[in-house]
Amino acid sequence: MLIKKIKEKKARIGVIGLGYVGLPLVIEFGKAGFQVMGLDIDETKVDRLSRGESYIKHIPAESIRKLNAEKRLEVNTDFSQVSRLDCILICVPTPLTDSRDPDLSYVESTARTIAATLRPGQLVVLESTTYPGTTRDVLLPLLEASGLAVGKDFFVAYSPEREDPGNPQYRADSIPKVVGGIDSTSRQLACALYESVVTRVVPVSTCEVAEACKIVENTYRSVNIALVNELTLLCDRMGLDVWEVLDAAETKPFGFMPFYPGPGWGGHCIPVDPVYLSWKAKADGGEAGFIDHAVHINDRMPSYVVQRVADMLNEQGYSVRGSRILLLGVAYKRDVADIRESP
Repeated sequence: MLIKKIKEKKARIGVIGLGYVGLPLVIEFGKAGFQVMGLDIDETKVDRLSRGESYIKHIPAESIRKLNAEKRLEVNTDFSQVSRLDCILICVPTPLTDSRDPDLSYVESTARTIAATLRPGQLVVLESTTYPGTTRDVLLPLLEASGLAVGKDFFVAYSPEREDPGNPQYRADSIPKVVGGIDSTSRQLACALYESVVTRVVPVSTCEVAEACKIVENTYRSVNIALVNELTLLCDRMGLDVWEVLDAAETKPFGFMPFYPGPGWGGHCIPVDPVYLSWKAKADGGEAGFIDHAVHINDRMPSYVVQRVADMLNEQGYSVRGSRILLLGVAYKRDVADIRESP
């Protein structure tokens, strides 16, 4: 049985997508004593991992070299190898299209690839951030096209990634893992899998709850970032120092959590996930006006910064044209090399 193989660490683990989410999982499962396979379409990533190199700043190369030396890590661009795996974790991108609709093409193509060699006894877990219903309505039908039955022949769960790149306080093994299954057996298997590498697993009733949980977490941040950015605009008009205002508010020991203004938002989650939730709300005949307003505020902050620079130059008798502008920091947050969605 798969549960026995997981608990005895004899299950072969596969991680599809070796980016900021997938690579830390590969390392944690390898450190825990599992045989791990990392799969990616990017040959450069696979080659570098084979040589014991890291391409992510906060992941030391030593951890990769150690797994290679212990022969616990195999990396591959050949996706037919998923048939050798017992547990398959999907960590592929879920960006937005040019029209700002959810782009699930990476999830769909990965699911079709898995379905081509899907065999009885395998567990498939989606980790990519997405709207509630994706696992059941998009991933599952593609896997069932194999002719196998979920809950009987194979198992499906959803467990959202929770990475905070550049923050040494939290690692993949120390962040609680939320898990929802298509059925109770799938949830039980996924919980057992993650319990072997993280300090706390939080089971929830369905995949949809787990999917919504992730989007709510990032929407919370999105809305609060937008609130403090809008306050920045208001304080500017009123001639107030928003930093002094926030420092004063932060002295309240209850009912207040400080967020700080910036030139916008960035990264692979916060600018994208709330749009997924808003899209789903509209698809179901509802609306998400509060979320949409937050997106509008955060999207306009780069233009506000440019206008403030122009105003400050004008005060000194200079125009933007011909002036030399220095930008310190190009990534979306400190201590990361990730420039995705950077303002």
